[in-house]
Amino acid sequence: MDGLRSEFGGPEFQPHVTVVGAITLTEQDALSKFNSACEGLKAYLATVDRVAAGTFFYQCVYLLLDPTSEVRYLFFNSCGHGCGDIAAAYMPHLSLLYGDLTDEEKKKAQEKALQLDDSINSLSFEISSLELWKTDTEDNSLKSWEKISEFNLSPN
Repeated sequence: MDGLRSEFGGPEFQPHVTVVGAITLTEQDALSKFNSACEGLKAYLATVDRVAAGTFFYQCVYLLLDPTSEVRYLFFNSCGHGCGDIAAAYMPHLSLLYGDLTDEEKKKAQEKALQLDDSINSLSFEISSLELWKTDTEDNSLKSWEKISEFNLSPN
């Protein structure tokens, strides 16, 4: 992430896998839903499918993850019965770079990610905690983003 950011710019952020994107809730409702979604969840293994590029700032260059049953369960458990149309579009990923790059720059960034770590397409890592964040998607600096809560998943 640091290597990509040093060449292509963009804000600094901690590696994370977004389970449910921006939704509008009161902090109390969000915390209640978050705690409910975390109940009984266990740590699980996430596996990288490939380095990919998206079409907007927050999905500029990312690691596309295999949508395993654990990943899909977590998504559906988190968004409840209101998944609707977003369920079909859900794409588990770990962003490497945020930014507004051209398609050519994104391709170069993907290639750079592979040069920096040639094993990146075969990575697996444990998801052992979940966090609830208050975010403002208009804030591309991420400076207003605030962690509200963290839940450590029980070992698998």
